[in-house]
Amino acid sequence: MDLKGYLDSLCGKTVAVLGIGVSNTPLIELLCKNGVRTIACDKKERAALGDTAAALEALGAELRLGPDYLKGIVADVIFRTPGMRPDVPELLDAKARGSVVTSEMQVFFEVCPCPIIAVTGSDGKTTTTTVISEFLKAAEKRVWLGGNLGHPLLAEADQIACDDYAVVELSSFQLLDMTRSPHIAVLTNLAPNHLDVHRDMAEYIAAKENIFRHQSAGDIAVFNLDNDITHELSAKAPSHVRLFSRQSEVSDGAFVRDGAIWVRKDGAEREVLQTADIRIPGQHNVENYCAAITAVDSLVPDTVIRTVAKEFAGVEHRIELVRERRGVRWYNDSIASSPTRTIAGLRSFTEKVILIAGGYDKHIPFAPLAPEIIEHVKLLILCGATADAIRKAVTSFEGYRGEPEMVECKTLQEAVDLAAARAEAGDVVTLSPACAAFDQFANFMERGKVFKQMVHALKE
Repeated sequence: MDLKGYLDSLCGKTVAVLGIGVSNTPLIELLCKNGVRTIACDKKERAALGDTAAALEALGAELRLGPDYLKGIVADVIFRTPGMRPDVPELLDAKARGSVVTSEMQVFFEVCPCPIIAVTGSDGKTTTTTVISEFLKAAEKRVWLGGNLGHPLLAEADQIACDDYAVVELSSFQLLDMTRSPHIAVLTNLAPNHLDVHRDMAEYIAAKENIFRHQSAGDIAVFNLDNDITHELSAKAPSHVRLFSRQSEVSDGAFVRDGAIWVRKDGAEREVLQTADIRIPGQHNVENYCAAITAVDSLVPDTVIRTVAKEFAGVEHRIELVRERRGVRWYNDSIASSPTRTIAGLRSFTEKVILIAGGYDKHIPFAPLAPEIIEHVKLLILCGATADAIRKAVTSFEGYRGEPEMVECKTLQEAVDLAAARAEAGDVVTLSPACAAFDQFANFMERGKVFKQMVHALKE
């Protein structure tokens, strides 16, 4: 079924869209413009939506706003927002009354006419997704990049041709109830994350499995051999399994040998890329390139891969160099919203760093972070709701001998000012919080942008 066919199938039905945000606003507009009776629902009050409320009403949407926006909701089809669990009582009640509960991404998979390459994981998924997109674009393919990156694609599905490629990042929230899988699925790694939303680690892993669960034998699933969880999951894939590894050679996929990424396939092997030519820093980005190279193998020439690696400067908020001031390099690694991301960031530097960390509590243990802080950090500046929990994790580690020094600040501005006062020429200061931003900021992007503004405001 194409997009037109799907929209035609909604004729005479009522559709409720839960959440008037980045991913669902284009969906509401699409439905209204195609004559579908649409109820736009959000827990925000009208004033908080600003001009969006009036604009959607002008298109014909009925607004249902405020704290009780889910209560007794009646619709033939309900689109949930990615951040909402599909088993909240109101949605279960609606299903019992006959409603079909779906999502923007689920329907995109149903109507997309071209091959879909999708990436998920705990860390590295945005960089891997973006690198795959850059590879394909450099090979003169027409690419549609979206998903959890922040760009919804359903409203553009009628513009996509059969020989294009859709490259999407998928979060565990998007995958929770997905019943379709992409043609090429990539799992970068898995570690505890989002346990403030998922019931437990088992549910988190089960959600991620949906990226390959519904594949067929002709599809491809790419797994990280170095990660115990993804390696174990590879045995469950119904499709052709390929592996990537930075630590071991694999029989089918990409691996690192003598400072280069090699690909092995059908018994033959070839060197694709010198790791020194990868412009973005860190061994975790070598792993991201291994994953991306495995995904596009046979779709993109190796010469194109080498060119992209030398030119691609990275994605915003991921070990992003903000400025050099008085011999001190400042990095924005706000994407590091879990301990594993912060660990990868710390290992990207050869020198000990001044680390700004802390934020919203996602109920992820900080114990694995403690030895990395002791090894890689010269001054730990803590702020946010988890400051005390991180401090306790470090001080209770058996190898702790009083270093690094730890200082707590009430705000990010105080943390930046303190770092500026204490940093000396040759130092690195990095914002790599190991936590989500929700205690002080709307998301990690806002946190990173504010941090960069503060750093640029420091007098030379």
